[in-house]
Amino acid sequence: MGPRRLSQCNLAAWPDRVWELLDKVVLSHIKACRAVDEIFMEAKAEAVKNPADAALRRCVEEVQEECDAPRKPGDQAWLHESSGSAFRIRGTLLSFPNSLQSKATISSALSLCFTFIQLLGCTAMARNGGAHVVAAILSLLALAPMVKLASGDGGHDYRMALKKSILYFEAQRSGTLPPDQRVTWRESSGLFDGKANGVDLVGGYYDAGDNVKFGLPMAFTVTMMAWSILEYGKQMASAGELQNAMEAVKWGTDYFIKAHPEPDVLYGEVGDGDTDHSCWQRPEDMTTSRQAFRVDPQNPGSDLAGETAAAMAAASMIFRTTYPGYANLLLEHSKQLFQFADKYRGKYDSSITVARNYYGSFSGYGDELLWAAAWLFEATEDRFYLEYLATNGDALGGTGWSINQFGWDVKYPGVQVLAAKFLLQGRAGEHADALQRYRQNAEFFVCSCVGKGAVNVPRTPGGVMYHQRWNNLQFVTSASFLLTVYADYATVTGRGAVRCPAGAAQPFEILAFVKSQVNYILGDNPRGTSYMVGYGLNYPRQVHHRGASIVSIKTDPSFVNCHEGYSSWYGKQAGNPNLLEGAIVGGPDEYDDFADERNNYEQTEAATYNSAPLLGVLARLAGACGGLDEYHQSLPEVAANHTLRPSHRHHHGSEHLEIEQNVTRTWASKRRTYYRYSVTVTNRSRKTVRGLHLGISELNGRLWGLHKARYGYVPQKWLPALRPGRSLRFGYVQPGPPANVWVTGYKLV
Repeated sequence: MGPRRLSQCNLAAWPDRVWELLDKVVLSHIKACRAVDEIFMEAKAEAVKNPADAALRRCVEEVQEECDAPRKPGDQAWLHESSGSAFRIRGTLLSFPNSLQSKATISSALSLCFTFIQLLGCTAMARNGGAHVVAAILSLLALAPMVKLASGDGGHDYRMALKKSILYFEAQRSGTLPPDQRVTWRESSGLFDGKANGVDLVGGYYDAGDNVKFGLPMAFTVTMMAWSILEYGKQMASAGELQNAMEAVKWGTDYFIKAHPEPDVLYGEVGDGDTDHSCWQRPEDMTTSRQAFRVDPQNPGSDLAGETAAAMAAASMIFRTTYPGYANLLLEHSKQLFQFADKYRGKYDSSITVARNYYGSFSGYGDELLWAAAWLFEATEDRFYLEYLATNGDALGGTGWSINQFGWDVKYPGVQVLAAKFLLQGRAGEHADALQRYRQNAEFFVCSCVGKGAVNVPRTPGGVMYHQRWNNLQFVTSASFLLTVYADYATVTGRGAVRCPAGAAQPFEILAFVKSQVNYILGDNPRGTSYMVGYGLNYPRQVHHRGASIVSIKTDPSFVNCHEGYSSWYGKQAGNPNLLEGAIVGGPDEYDDFADERNNYEQTEAATYNSAPLLGVLARLAGACGGLDEYHQSLPEVAANHTLRPSHRHHHGSEHLEIEQNVTRTWASKRRTYYRYSVTVTNRSRKTVRGLHLGISELNGRLWGLHKARYGYVPQKWLPALRPGRSLRFGYVQPGPPANVWVTGYKLV
């Protein structure tokens, strides 16, 4: 790779967009080739000077290898080959900044790896002609998000993103729309909801792309919107969006007041998923069932009632100054619902069985009871609720669950962050020891998300957290919110860094990581796709959404029946006629791949609980100078782990559970050595363990003795509990080292 070869680049032929990207790495016009050569030599010298810096050396070696790879003229695979090179080098680059001490070295290495793709394009064009111009440009554009990410300047308009996110909730409204409705392609709908049950249930939100009102995700949505306002209302006001955000909360709480007509009665669903999913209609045309379902003392639903209590308690605080009478009404409903949830215990999907296939209560109701108590303490300062939180932590799982997923079903990380807040603010009093155990689990969540835990959240090659293919971004937005508030709590209270197994996580590092996740959603990803509808130029056009995918009733008032909706609109190979502005879709898979197709509901369906946590994060970013520039730190320090497996094979139990792994047999077959592992989990506490969940990763063989569940692995049904001193045993066979086994959650009874 020398000056003679570089001189083949015809840089003047590159379009303006390419030059804008080159400017990001301080490369300019004809001098670019010479600058690249110098940077390459500097990076190579740095690698020689610091032999311990294997990561930088690996990057240089990969660049040399790719540069020397032959390119055959007319090879139709050139685009995939060069794009693959881009992503391989990008992955290498993201893996090494932890070991670099010099910011200048990072910049040089970044310039080298970024510009190498341009060199591939130049040399390919010189040899193969103009047919590969597009391929070369695409290869260069593939690294554009990396440049923005590393420079700390994503160039995103967070205020605009915040505005659009709030606007999305107006598209999800059910009921009589107000005169100031801003999403004008919608019209009033569901105007007879509850009538067959003798109650007024008009209003509320449709959860996603269908026309059902599911109470559990709706309540979580309102809780997270309210929490966003409580933490970052000033920033929302500066962006001119506070009133709109409060209206979005009130649209939900007005409905909850209607849905709670008696102290021990709560309506938790209107419509049912089975009939709704067999029909593709605008909400204004609905002919599907609008039956309402409720929980009561004979048919309890502690999780549903607890989450609704949390939503109303959180919302009461945002209306306390401007609408005190309404705030008091919400608080009264919240207290009644908490009492109802705690007195008559049971999972709501055992009572409202039609919800089970759509929003099943996999985590149980313990987390919602603690969640409601935490919010009631926050809203009232009544020590009764703090004592409930402290004394029920073991029995309801608040101190036993250490999980890195937070969403409409599992609230444990949210409870733990709130409890940590009370502790950090000096409000724990005599319950400090109990709240410290909550805090430990909150910090497990933080460490796991930022890649510094004993067990880390997997990430895609592009760097976004990854849990599951179906609507993965819901967990990214909710985790981003928890990370943001926890970093701010730690900063404000002066507690500083979070101590993680792989090193301290400073508040600025946590916030920089959050920014990387938000920027990924807004378009800084390998596809260059914004997963917020209507933001940027490249965003999903075929969102899986009934109302958005059928012509507006205001444009064409002709009735659309179920069959016509499917035949004429659902399968239509064209963008939706109505823009679902601000919606966050399910997002890409573990390889950053995404198919913008209406029938690809796992990736293209948006949901209210995807967007609600993001309101606070966007407000926080919009309120900071340049996003998070007040910290004067760049991202790479915290974005180094992009593996799809936890980075440690540390076998750990918990305070009350001990895990031991042993090899019981080995044998060889087809040049491979296989091991049979026996795992023993022992209860070392003085109480009975129930609801045990184990996490297992790096498992490459057959497992027996456990069942797969939503949040890990659980014992066989005949072993519902572990008494003090008793053990659970299971086994597996695989070649190579043992799997990583840890305790995800449990309750002490």
